[in-house]
Amino acid sequence: MTVTFPLTGEHLALDLLNTRTAQDDLVAGPSALADWLAAQAGRLTPVAAVGPAEVAAVAGVREAARPALEAVRSGGRPPAGALRALNAALAAAPVRRELLWGAETGLAAASRRDAEPPLRLAAELAEAVAALLTDARVASVRACEAEDCVLLFLPAHPRRRWCVAAVCGNRARVARYYARHK
Repeated sequence: MTVTFPLTGEHLALDLLNTRTAQDDLVAGPSALADWLAAQAGRLTPVAAVGPAEVAAVAGVREAARPALEAVRSGGRPPAGALRALNAALAAAPVRRELLWGAETGLAAASRRDAEPPLRLAAELAEAVAALLTDARVASVRACEAEDCVLLFLPAHPRRRWCVAAVCGNRARVARYYARHK
């Protein structure tokens, strides 16, 4: 069964956080995580086989990221435990730079992580979380205003109120219409 994700294409850290909805954990199993990784193609190093270790690694980063983001969004200090967990993920798979020569592309520098797939995946996601937490736009991250939605987004337009206007926005407009015409 292929899982559909309600919101992708945001900052990678927000895409990760949006795998936990009000109703469900969308990456709770290996096949669901494999589907999410496929939806993130090109943003993360591919993982050949997704198993319970990868699911646990992703869940660990996500659970540390949420309280850290909530604190930073409101101008507060992230919980020490969240920072420890994110730093541990980063330290378990340090990045190194490698120079590569391609006949058509010339000289390029690539980032490499020499670690097992679960550690590498956790480190890449923790790096995305760190990038978001230290971005000046972190205070602009919004939660969807729909009543039963917990998804987060970084609005490109200051008037954006819903994660997906065609879904949550439409539900809100329909609810207002019915409330007015009752």
